[in-house]
Amino acid sequence: MRTPLLAGGIVIALCLARATFALENSDCLACHGDKDLAKTGKAGQIVSLYVDEAKYAASTHGRNLCTSCHSEIADLPHPEGFTHEPVRCGACHRLETEIYLKSDHGQALQKGVVEAASCKDCHGDSHALLSSRNPRSPVNRAHIPETCARCHGNAKEMEKYDFHQGAVVATYQRSVHGRAHANGIASAAVCSDCHGTHDLHRSTNPRSKLYWQAIPHTCGRCHENVLQTYSRSVHGTAVSAGIRDAATCVDCHGEHTIQGTASASSRVSAARIPETCGQCHGSERIASRYQLSSKVVETYMQSFHGLGQQFGGPTVANCASCHGFHDVLPSGHPLSSVNRANLPQTCGKCHTGIGSRLAKGEIRIHNLPGVAKGKPWLVNFVTRAYLALILFSVGGMFAFNALDYLSKTRAHIRTARAADCELRMPRWVRAQHAALMVLFITLAFTGFVHSFPEAFFSWPFRALHNGGSVRGLVHRVAGWSFTALFLVHLLLLSCTARGRAYLGDLRPRMHDLRDGAAQLLHNLGLRRSAPTPRRFNYAEKVEYWALVWGSFVMIATGVMLIFTETVLRTLPKVWHDVAQVVHFYEAVLATLSILVWHLYWTIFDPKEYPMNPAWLIGRKAPHPRPDQERSRQEGEAKVDERE
Repeated sequence: MRTPLLAGGIVIALCLARATFALENSDCLACHGDKDLAKTGKAGQIVSLYVDEAKYAASTHGRNLCTSCHSEIADLPHPEGFTHEPVRCGACHRLETEIYLKSDHGQALQKGVVEAASCKDCHGDSHALLSSRNPRSPVNRAHIPETCARCHGNAKEMEKYDFHQGAVVATYQRSVHGRAHANGIASAAVCSDCHGTHDLHRSTNPRSKLYWQAIPHTCGRCHENVLQTYSRSVHGTAVSAGIRDAATCVDCHGEHTIQGTASASSRVSAARIPETCGQCHGSERIASRYQLSSKVVETYMQSFHGLGQQFGGPTVANCASCHGFHDVLPSGHPLSSVNRANLPQTCGKCHTGIGSRLAKGEIRIHNLPGVAKGKPWLVNFVTRAYLALILFSVGGMFAFNALDYLSKTRAHIRTARAADCELRMPRWVRAQHAALMVLFITLAFTGFVHSFPEAFFSWPFRALHNGGSVRGLVHRVAGWSFTALFLVHLLLLSCTARGRAYLGDLRPRMHDLRDGAAQLLHNLGLRRSAPTPRRFNYAEKVEYWALVWGSFVMIATGVMLIFTETVLRTLPKVWHDVAQVVHFYEAVLATLSILVWHLYWTIFDPKEYPMNPAWLIGRKAPHPRPDQERSRQEGEAKVDERE
């Protein structure tokens, strides 16, 4: 009986002795208070072991014993080869640690990502740690942006972890929240207000404060009145019902880039609201899924308001002017600002004194021009009447002028035949010219349809069931035919006597440069007479050799585009890309050259009007000789002097 009692007494005595001689902070600071105390880390770096006694005493842990955190240390001095165990904040801060370990930072740290933020990365030096209420604490509201920026401000480092947004710190600093925070407004939103603190998660995590369904409540912590209004709106009720496509705060206002509505760069400024609303309401996917009109953006932009908005009208009504901001409701809802009963009040905000008229009439803002179902019958009737008037009047004008042009052209051709002028285009040349006209127009038309499928001139192929394939077939057949025509032309020029003679006449000579310069000086009034007429002048030669060069370029790049696989197997891909660019812009250059240069010299030149008939009969009407032209000009000058 006495033995167990004696043993128990010894154990109690030892425990009391242990408690009596527990390590005090002064015991630790006897060494760690030395500023020169340091050790060599695993990577060979010098690690200071100094603890500032004054800072530690002023810290939030200042009343704790060193052994409260370093609980494995029981005796001093440390034994040989001693290495302290990592401090575990969770020994005291159990709830915060549990939450942190489930966060993105905590999960990353457990997976071995050493760069992930740990307790001291945010809260600061463990021996100088301050309460978040202390203005000098790195987790005080005043310092949170710069604390987060120590990691998230390094855009290159963040790229390693698949962050979708770059320069988040810089964009936040330029935002309405960031500028307010920089100006010392304590209530301005900082990182932790939106992202959380220990419970930080990616926005795709349903537990995140930035999860799409949680965003209204996250923003509503500051913007409570707005949240109450938004929650009752068509967007808010849709979000509550789990409809992912419904607009939340960030869809309209942005995220780190939020600006005040008065700022021109704000997504909800008056000038940009149609663009912002159009992200969803201009989406065909959203419109078809939720049975909304897919034309609301297009019809608004073509309306009186939309046209004014595009010209920068500062007071023009935009989407929010009529539908509201956070309180958007369906038009059938009695509280909706676009409900029929409320339209007089809504429109009356800008158009005062018309309320009673609006209540009686039919109001349709989102209507495209033209006849449409749902428009008042009178509007459709007048529209049809004017369309018929335009068709018959302008069509009649066109037909009348076309007949007049054809009549004058026939008379011009008869004059050219009767004059028995020099043969400029033999039959074999005219045949090539006719083939070239057909092939060039076909290639240009089908090529530009491919580049601009939504253009008005593309409707014939859009109307076909398999229009894209038909267009491609027509373009390729015309392309190979053009290639054959070009080769035949080269053979005729080089292998026949007539061809070689024709080529000799078209060969560029020095007098062509002199003639071009002389014509320019004459047109500027710096030379009295125009250059001497020649069989093929400088304008015709420029056009011919441009045609030869352009044909070669188009054929070469066209072949590269047809045989894509062969080109990619033998050449770097960049050459295929270059071929695409050259083929497109050479086609643009050729088409514009025909319209600007060729049509002028063959039709619109007053000396040739109504046209140069050489492409039809091989000859053209004679031009006045230089001496006749000078006499005519002198006669006109004398008449001007008398007048």
